[in-house]
Amino acid sequence: MMSYGRVARVTEVIAGSPNGFEDAVKIAFDRANSTLRNITGMKILEFRVNCEEGKIKEYRVRLEVIFLLE
Repeated sequence: MMSYGRVARVTEVIAGSPNGFEDAVKIAFDRANSTLRNITGMKILEFRVNCEEGKIKEYRVRLEVIFLLE
């Protein structure tokens, strides 16, 4: 019988929130967690903001979600 180590996969997601970067990260995690199993971490790749009429309208994050393959 062969023994295998752990193998993970990475997928990229983008999420936005009008309430801030922390909320955008939570939204991304909650959404990813609803469809992916065995999430072990996330890596934030980018922070951005969407501006309109001189005001910040949305905080956006782009991140990698790391999860173990079954």
